[in-house]
Amino acid sequence: MKLFHLSHTDLDGYSCQLITKEFFKEGFFFNANYGLEVKLSIKKILNDLQEFKNEEIIFLITDLNLTFNEAKDLNKNINKLKEDGFNIKLQLLDHHATGQKAADAFDWYFLDTKRCAAKITYEYIFEAYEGFSSEVTKWLRPLIDAVNAIDIWLDDEEKNFEFGKVLLSMISKVREINNILFPALNREFRLFLLKEASKYLDEEDGNIKLDNDIHSIKKSFLKQDDNDNTIDNLSAKYLVNSLEDLKEDLTVIYKEHKGLLTYTLGSISIPANAFLKANSDYDFFIDISKKGNASFRADGKVDVSLMAQKLANGGGHVNASGARFEDFREAIDYSIVKDFIQKKLDSL
Repeated sequence: MKLFHLSHTDLDGYSCQLITKEFFKEGFFFNANYGLEVKLSIKKILNDLQEFKNEEIIFLITDLNLTFNEAKDLNKNINKLKEDGFNIKLQLLDHHATGQKAADAFDWYFLDTKRCAAKITYEYIFEAYEGFSSEVTKWLRPLIDAVNAIDIWLDDEEKNFEFGKVLLSMISKVREINNILFPALNREFRLFLLKEASKYLDEEDGNIKLDNDIHSIKKSFLKQDDNDNTIDNLSAKYLVNSLEDLKEDLTVIYKEHKGLLTYTLGSISIPANAFLKANSDYDFFIDISKKGNASFRADGKVDVSLMAQKLANGGGHVNASGARFEDFREAIDYSIVKDFIQKKLDSL
């Protein structure tokens, strides 16, 4: 059995994936916000699952409200795959009332506005697959109850609601691992935080204790040895190590200089400096945002202020500059971003 699970990019969405990872253990996981991200993610999943024609496939979507046309197109594509011999089950579990039209039209579109998507998913696992062991249920069910309380705003459930508020803040403020360059690691980090948070559920004032400890819990994930450091330095070291396996794919060339290009990394001063120090064969570092804002860093081997000026009328310092590409278009596929920047660099 192969699981393909697409979920939202918030506490409820990641909690759905915590549930399926606990049950299925393995699978292919994707996260998307609404609009273009959903369409492109569904397209990728439909492409990726085609290598498993001879296996049972579950395509699960949680905490995402598809438009009627999106649901209609997906239904058509799934039926075509079934006609071609694929053994595939499509299931959507959601709680957003705006999905009612699609839910009325398609039997795989399950909608319940009285529960958050994570609670729907948790109970679905019991209904469809006989659920979890008592050991997992002991910590997972109370955690999902807290997620449910904050997600559908049950402020009369004071304990769960207050704990859920801390969970919501904790997951929304994950910035240490980029979710586009390292989607699997970013997801693993968030699920680690949720699982660790469950240990505070039975404690008196557990929400306050968790709130106090989030910084330390994050550091425990990021630390790669016994040496403690600031979370910024630990994140930078973690990033540099994570980039080692990806740096060839992230490499761009400017004349005789080799650089690293990241997408939506943000606040690159510390990680860029750490990367350039650890990789002497790289002369510059560029990060570009979804809106086309670019940050440039170097370590004295190339003038990035001149590069930024020539590329997009930007500027700044020799080793730290910025620019904005007016013709940049948001993408969720890094290769599109890389092609865009490399063509700009080739034109200089």
